[in-house]
Formats: sequence, C-alpha cells, structure tokens
Amino acid sequence: MNVSDTHHIGIVVTDLDQALEFYRETLGLEVVDEFTLAGEGIATAIDVDDATGHFAHLTAGTDGTRIELIEYEPAGDDAHPTAINQRGAAHIGFAVPDLQAFYEALPADVDPISQPQRIEVGLEILFFRDPDGNVIEVVETEE
Repeated sequence: MNVSDTHHIGIVVTDLDQALEFYRETLGLEVVDEFTLAGEGIATAIDVDDATGHFAHLTAGTDGTRIELIEYEPAGDDAHPTAINQRGAAHIGFAVPDLQAFYEALPADVDPISQPQRIEVGLEILFFRDPDGNVIEVVETEE
C-alpha cells in the first residue's frame, strides 16, 4: 500500500510560544490548530512514559501540508546534528518568489548559514536555523 498524501511535517521545539512567534513572524505561516495530547495513547505511541505534547499546526501556501510544532513534557535531550550533511539532519524547505527581498527582511536575530546562493540547477537558496536550531531552507521559485 502506498501513502496517499503528505499530512504534516513535525518539528520538536523547546518553547512552543517562542517557536510560534518565529514561524508566524519570520516565515508568515498561519496557525490553523493548537491542542494538547496526554495520556496512555500518546505516551505509548512515542514510547515516552507520562508524555504530554503541546501541538500547533501551521500552513503556508495552498498545498495543505501542515508544519506541526510540538513541545513535549518531559523534554528529551538535544539531538541536533552540528552539520547539515550529518546523518539524521533534516530541514524544511519553503518557496518564495523573491529570495533577496526575503533575505533582506529577515529579523536581525536570524543568522543565515550563508548569504543566498545560486546553485547549478539555477535555483537560488538560503539556509538558516529556527530558535531551536532546526534548519530552514528557502528557495526562490517562479509563481
């Protein structure tokens, strides 16, 4: 059996309110749902005793894929690879029509990994991290 669609992309954060501010203000995502899950079902599903998850679902564009931000109690250990090319490293890619304008509008506290770069296939890309160190890629695309 094959999957039928992408439902969401989940990102664990340490402070849901701070993450929501970043994803709304820096990326312009819209919050479409917020909820908390606790009890045996979620604890068993993620294999963490007495787990509680505080969730927020956000969207961008029209494809329907949700970005799911989760703050867990108890919080786990930091597991971020230090380099994008390490096993286990992940990133989320977003599209913008004007990457240079997006880059110039980034808040002062966002530290890009590099300036926008044009790559061999002709795309212009930019990588930076959210407040928890999760990698975000922005790609210039024609709309």
